[in-house]
Amino acid sequence: MALLGQVNPQFADIGKAFVSHYYKIFDTARAQLQPLYQAESMLSFEGEQYQGMQPIMTKLTTLNFQTVQHIAKTVDCHPGINGSIVVFVTGNLAVDGSVTTPLMFSQTFTLVPTADKTNWWILNDIFRLNYS
Repeated sequence: MALLGQVNPQFADIGKAFVSHYYKIFDTARAQLQPLYQAESMLSFEGEQYQGMQPIMTKLTTLNFQTVQHIAKTVDCHPGINGSIVVFVTGNLAVDGSVTTPLMFSQTFTLVPTADKTNWWILNDIFRLNYS
């Protein structure tokens, strides 16, 4: 167990880079998110659960809007077990150009390194709109 001040900050850099990458792809070409999910992946989207790459991608590519822009406001990262990274994001969504009335959201990811430790995939993805 690492003592306070001795935690490797690399997990935070990886988590933040992932968030930027994920939302850029989501906002411009959602179908290209497919390599980030695997058969073991689980998505909870507004209380509905989907497991596996194909059901997750079906959900993400059939969402009922034309355009979306994620604006991450906070990104918190923790190291997880076996080299995983837990990432918690809060932010705003501009759906179909509604930048003046954005929706607030939160999303949590568990990222797992690939077997060769050169890339990351999403084990868990939990998404919720935040209603005031």
